[in-house]
Amino acid sequence: MKENNKDILILGIESSCDETAAAVVKNGRQVLSSIISSQIEIHTQYGGVVPEIASRKHIENIDEVIENALVKAGVTFDDIDAIAVTYGPGLIGALLVGVAEAKALAYALNKPLVGVHHIEGHVSANYIENTEFEPPFLCMIVSGGHTHLVRVSDYGKYEIVGRTRDDAAGEAFDKVARAIGLGYPGGPKIDAVSKEGDDKAYVFPQAKIEDAPYDFSFSGVKSAVLNVINGLKMKGEEIDVANIAASFQKSVVDVIVDHTIKAAMEFGYDKVALAGGVAANSCLRETMKKACEEKGLTLCYPSPILCTDNAAMIACAGYYEYINGTRHGLDLNAVANLKIGTRLEGAKKGEKA
Repeated sequence: MKENNKDILILGIESSCDETAAAVVKNGRQVLSSIISSQIEIHTQYGGVVPEIASRKHIENIDEVIENALVKAGVTFDDIDAIAVTYGPGLIGALLVGVAEAKALAYALNKPLVGVHHIEGHVSANYIENTEFEPPFLCMIVSGGHTHLVRVSDYGKYEIVGRTRDDAAGEAFDKVARAIGLGYPGGPKIDAVSKEGDDKAYVFPQAKIEDAPYDFSFSGVKSAVLNVINGLKMKGEEIDVANIAASFQKSVVDVIVDHTIKAAMEFGYDKVALAGGVAANSCLRETMKKACEEKGLTLCYPSPILCTDNAAMIACAGYYEYINGTRHGLDLNAVANLKIGTRLEGAKKGEKA
C-alpha cells in the first residue's frame, strides 16, 4: 500500500535491550538497510545484560548507527517519510535513549513520529522476507522476556490466547545455560551443544495448566534441571552438559509446538508464524515445521538475524501503523512493561502527515 503511488520510506530505531539498531524500510517489506550494533561481548563478562551499561552504550552508538543506516540505504533524512521507534517493552533506560533520539529527529526534521511495540515488531519481521504473508494467522512469540501465543487478525490487531505464568522460554534457556556452565547468551549456546547430546537422556517435566490450556510455565523444568545437576554433584558423577541441554530443550520445544498446533486447529488457522529471539532456535524451527506439515498448516518464520532485536522489524511495524494514520506527539514516553496490543491514548488516528 502506498500514498498516491509514492514509495514510503520508514526510518526504524530500536534500543529496547542491548542492541542499538537503525534501518530504512521501503513500503513495509523491502529492507534498504539494517544496522545493528551489538553489546554481547560487553555483557558476557557479567553473565547477562547490565541495564546501566546498555543505556550508556546506546547513547554512544545511536547517532553513528542511524547515519550508517541512511548511508547504506542511499537516502537522506529528506527522503524519510516517518520515524518509527520502539517505546516498549524493554529496559527503561535503554528505551529512553531510542525514544529521545526519535523525538529529537521528528522535531528537527518535522517528520511524523510513530511509536512501535517491540513485540509487534517481532511479529512484523515475518512480513519482510515472506512478501505474500499477511494476517490472519496464529503467532507464537518466544523471546527472553515473552512467551505469548497470539491471534493476529490484522496488522496491529492482536489477541493473546496463551502466555507464560512465570519464566519466559528465553529466560529459562539463559538460566539453565548458566547452571550447566555455558554462560551468556544461553539460547544459542544450548542450541549448539544440544546437537551433540541425546534429548531422551533425561525426561524433564512439561507443565500443563488445567484452566488455561494454552498458557505456559517453564519454572518447573528449570528447577528440574537444577535438581539433576545438584544430584550429580552430590554423587560426584560427571555432568553431561550436551545431554542435559538437549533434554531440556526438547521439553521446552515440545510444549511450545504442542500448544501452537492445538490452538491453530481449535481457532481454525491455516497459517502459523514464529517470532522473537528464541524463534531462531533450530530445534524449535525444525519441530514446528514438521508438526505443521503433518497438519497441513503453512509455517512462516524470519531468518535468524531478523529473529533477534533489529530495527527493520520496527520500521516494518511502523509502516503499517503509519499508513493506518497513527501519529505520536513529542510527549511519547518509554513504557518498560508495555502490553501487546496496547494503544496510547495520545496516539492520533487518521491524520495526514
